[in-house]
Amino acid sequence: MSFVAEFNSLPLAALVKRSQSTTLAAARESLTNERRVLTDFAQLISPVAGSLLEEMGRRSQALTQKRFGKVIRLFAPLYLSNECVNNCKYCGFSRDNPILRVTLSLDEVRREAAELQRQGFRNVLLVAGEHPKFVSNGYLADCVTAVREFAPSVSLEVGPMETAEYQPLVMAGADGLVVYQETYDRPVYDDMHTAGPKKNFDWRLETPERAYAAGFRRLGLGALYGLADWRAEALAVAAHADYLLRNCWKAQITISLPRLRPCAGEFQPLTHMTDRELVQLLCAFRLMFPDVGLVLSTRESPKLRDGLFPLGVTLISAGSHTEPGGYTGAGRETIHQTVRGRIVERGASEWSGPAAEGVNATGQFQIADERSPEQVAAFLRQIGYEPVWKDWDAALMA
Repeated sequence: MSFVAEFNSLPLAALVKRSQSTTLAAARESLTNERRVLTDFAQLISPVAGSLLEEMGRRSQALTQKRFGKVIRLFAPLYLSNECVNNCKYCGFSRDNPILRVTLSLDEVRREAAELQRQGFRNVLLVAGEHPKFVSNGYLADCVTAVREFAPSVSLEVGPMETAEYQPLVMAGADGLVVYQETYDRPVYDDMHTAGPKKNFDWRLETPERAYAAGFRRLGLGALYGLADWRAEALAVAAHADYLLRNCWKAQITISLPRLRPCAGEFQPLTHMTDRELVQLLCAFRLMFPDVGLVLSTRESPKLRDGLFPLGVTLISAGSHTEPGGYTGAGRETIHQTVRGRIVERGASEWSGPAAEGVNATGQFQIADERSPEQVAAFLRQIGYEPVWKDWDAALMA
C-alpha cells in the first residue's frame, strides 16, 4: 500500500475537529506523553495548546539537544533553471508569468558551486523548474557530477520522476531529494495548479517512495503554508512523515516549514499562519518526531529565525539566492524573457544583450533573511551552537 491509499483513508477532518476542540488538560497530556501518535500531534497544534508554548519550547529544545547536540547544519540552494511548463498560481516560475529566465550551462553551474564552496558550504541543494526541454535527467546528472567537485553532499528539488529516472542521479552522487506536496488539500491543489504535469496530485504524493526505491538516503517533505488551513496541512505532513518513517526506514526524513513569500505574479496567500503559530508547529513537529530533521529557510525574517534556531531546527539555509546565477551573475548573457510560455525575441527589450549587464534572471520568491552565511554562523556561535557546513564524507559512507 502506498501513502496515497493511506492518505485517502486518513480521517483528516476528524483530526482537525479534534484539534479545534481540544481541552487544556488533553493538550497537557499530549505534551507529557513519551510515545505520541497523530491525535497527540493534533492536540499539540490546537488553539488551546498555544497557552503551553513556553513549556513546549523548553521540551522541544531539550529533546533536540539530546538527539542532535547543539549543532545546526547549513546548506545553500543553487538554482539551475527557472524554466517551467507548470502553471502554479503561487509560484514565481509559473509558465505564464512574464519573467526573465535562464538555464545555466555546466560551466556556469561550476562557477556558482565554486562560489558557494568559497563561502564555506559543503551541502548544496540543486533547484530547478520542471521543463523537459531544458531540465532533463541527463542534464541534472551532469550538474550533480559538476557540483560534487565542490560539495560532498548534493540534494535535489526538481520535478517528480520515475524511479528509473532517479537512479542515474543517485549514481552521479545525489543523496537527498526534497519534494513539497505544496498543499494536501485536493480541491485547493487542483485550483492552484492549472496546467502542466504538476496537476497530478497522487503522482506527486508518491514521489518520496519512488525516490527511496531509487536509493536516495534523505527525503525531504513539507507543505507550503498559506494555501489551505495550516493545521490540516500540518496533520497531513505529520501523517506523511510517519508513513515514510515506517516504510522508508533506511532514509533520513526532513520536514520543512515554508510560508508563502512575495513572488512574480503577486499571488496573495489564501490563509494566514502567525509567527506564534509557526513556533508552535515547529515545537509540535519536534515533540512528535524526535529524530527527524527540521529545516528553516531564509523565507523567515532574521529576528524570527534567530528565535527559532534553538527550539528544534537542525538544518538552515543562509545567504540564499532563488534565481539561477544569483551568486556570481552566471548566465546573464543568455537570459531571455518569456510571456505566457513563449520567448520574446532578443533585442526587443533592454534586458537582453550587453546592455543587460547587472540584470539577473527572476527569482522564485523574495527571501526575508538577507544576512551573509558568515553572519548567520557568527550568531549561532554567539548563542552557543556549532554551525556545521559539511553534512557527511563520501569516504565514511563508503
